[in-house]
Amino acid sequence: MIAIPITCAIATAALLGFTAPVGATQLSTGDRIVNAAAAQAGTPYRSGGETPGGFDCSGLTQYAHKQVGIDLPRTARDQRAAVRSVSKSDVRPGDLVFFSTGGSVYHVGIYAGNNKIWAAPESGDTVRLQNIWTSSYSVGRAW
Repeated sequence: MIAIPITCAIATAALLGFTAPVGATQLSTGDRIVNAAAAQAGTPYRSGGETPGGFDCSGLTQYAHKQVGIDLPRTARDQRAAVRSVSKSDVRPGDLVFFSTGGSVYHVGIYAGNNKIWAAPESGDTVRLQNIWTSSYSVGRAW
């Protein structure tokens, strides 16, 4: 028999839609979104990708939210328009971090805490945890 730490067991159960045992800590919606994105670590980047066969940035964010019952539009620009804005000082795990230039959104990731996001960064790369590299971003929350 394999021993699984209780926090992993609770996270796995939450991702599968089960409730945690009485007395156990239930994961927040934001943490469930982060876990759904983290579960795709190593998945190859694919332009237009929105499945575990390959993701682009907004495909990953859409997929992770869908795993917890939240529908998001397909593109980063449309996702930005669909979610409510949150101040950077109130950012929480599971929030969307949008990067833009000249008012046009070009990238999105899922905030994981500690100035890091889960993202499908670019062609030739994979879904991975990465540092937020600039202070020029905005935050949105769909939950």
